[in-house]
Amino acid sequence: MPLGGERDALLDRLCYALFSRHADRRRHDADRTQYRATAIAVPFDLYVSRVYALSWLVGALCAAAGGWLTLAVSDREVRTLVDFLAAGAPVVAPGVVPSLPPLVTALGIGLAVGVAGKWATRRLGGRYLRWVAAARRTDIERTLPGAVRYLRALSTGSDDQRAMLRKVAANREAYGETAVAARTVLNKAALTGSLDAGLRLVARDTPSRDALAPFLLKFREHADQGAAELTSYLQMEARMLGHRQTRDRDRAEGFLELLAELFIVLLVLPALLVIVLTVMSVLTPGLNRPTPTPLGPVTPRTAIVYGSAVFVIVVGWCAASLVGRLRPPNGVPSYRRPAEVLSVLATATTNPASAAAVWALPALLFALVVFVLGEHPLSAGLLGYVAYAVPVGAVALRRAGVDDAKDREIKDFVHAISGHIALGRPFAEAVALVARDVDLGALDADVADLAFNANLTTRSGDLRAQALARFVEQVGTPLAEQTMGLVTGALDAGSDVETVFDTLQTEVGRLYHEKKALQSAMLVYVAVGWTVALLIVGIMIAVNTYVLDSFAQLSAVSAPGTGFSLDPDAVKVEREHFRFYVVTQATMLASGWFAGMANRGWYDALLHSGCLVLVAHVVFRGVGMV
Repeated sequence: MPLGGERDALLDRLCYALFSRHADRRRHDADRTQYRATAIAVPFDLYVSRVYALSWLVGALCAAAGGWLTLAVSDREVRTLVDFLAAGAPVVAPGVVPSLPPLVTALGIGLAVGVAGKWATRRLGGRYLRWVAAARRTDIERTLPGAVRYLRALSTGSDDQRAMLRKVAANREAYGETAVAARTVLNKAALTGSLDAGLRLVARDTPSRDALAPFLLKFREHADQGAAELTSYLQMEARMLGHRQTRDRDRAEGFLELLAELFIVLLVLPALLVIVLTVMSVLTPGLNRPTPTPLGPVTPRTAIVYGSAVFVIVVGWCAASLVGRLRPPNGVPSYRRPAEVLSVLATATTNPASAAAVWALPALLFALVVFVLGEHPLSAGLLGYVAYAVPVGAVALRRAGVDDAKDREIKDFVHAISGHIALGRPFAEAVALVARDVDLGALDADVADLAFNANLTTRSGDLRAQALARFVEQVGTPLAEQTMGLVTGALDAGSDVETVFDTLQTEVGRLYHEKKALQSAMLVYVAVGWTVALLIVGIMIAVNTYVLDSFAQLSAVSAPGTGFSLDPDAVKVEREHFRFYVVTQATMLASGWFAGMANRGWYDALLHSGCLVLVAHVVFRGVGMV
């Protein structure tokens, strides 16, 4: 039931008592279907109760905020907005809407905003279930081919179907949501007493209706026909799923190309809009007329300029997140920070997760120092971001280079091991010969450690599996987890060693080829991010250097008696320089996030965005604009 402490349990009971009746309504039938595909631990009626409680809270806050903002804005602005909406309605005649007291208007707008907020929150609750189900479906379809190949290696041993699924479920790092589905099959089989029932229930509820569901139903059918039939089926299914995965990857790359084009347009347009507004402000005094707001008087041009910067940040964050979801995760490792403080400090130069924790305080202190020395608060914050992002990203880049070297050598390691085992040598002897005779570069120390442990534990299969598991942990790359983990489970199941390593040799070659092809394809999007960023810097500097001063002089011209008069405060060079700087730095962040996520993930996004922010700051400071 509730996952939190006593306070969370009390809130859950209160929400359940007030809103659980809504869970049985027909409007939530589709949500119930999606809920079964999400594997969320909270019961459905409690989830619906939480959503309804949150919708009332959001509705109340939106109503209060809408009413307060309406009262804070002047009557003239409110009346202008009402007349605009009335004029746009096809069934309302001009001047028909009466003028209401400010309090009544505020109550009406607040109520409308509150109802909209409540409705949107409830809709988002259902949409969230669809998002979770879609994320699980994507992860299953990504990891299912590897899991099927793993099952194929296990099928040559002595394990039964439950033991095979249990080994898949234990490899959560390599097989993600497919491992979760295997664990769910085992749990339901334990509850019902039948593996068939567990397979059917998971096939019914899984979001992967076209991949995992038919596989689970056919898995038991072929398992009943014998080990040879199951092995043949798994080999054929792995091949078919691999072809399907390739087609899905091609479609994702096509969508990424469209996303990159849209990203360019959405980042260039705000910068051009700011330039056009700056030019037009000389001829359009209304853009510089202050409007009362709860935050003080704000001109339309100021709101549009800073709104453009926020828009660019949001677009960059959304585009980076979307690229991260669309980008096949092959070759993107997940780093864990050690629990002990001393271990975190010791691994700060090799583990990006540790570096992210260690560099947080120095970056904050650096931002405070440059602020005290006279830097503008925004510039100080950006420099603090650079002081944090660049070192952390550099550690991630260095670690990525080491991981790439290990992945490159692991192919040769597996090939050499396979050759010795094909000659009839035991596994431990084959590893020792490879460690002695083959130069594996970055992998030498790990292979030597594996050879030592394997020779100590040749009489126990369990200990041999532990030696392989330690080797995978020391290498620490996704490729090692997806390949050597297959050896651990298959040998433990009693599979034929030569068959296992033949399968492994094919698997490691395929995965390494996919990783390199993916890295080459993603470099295009890295180039897109940097090109857009540097283009915006060049445009902004050119406009500030060659255009802005001319318009500042033009705005100061006033010829009485001629009917031609300009706003002398329309263009202030220092103010415009800072505004251009803000929009430019927002573009640097967005472009860096996009480029980094396309390349290797969020740590790389820190590095690219930090470098671009530093470049823009140096350029603007160098030409005297900040």
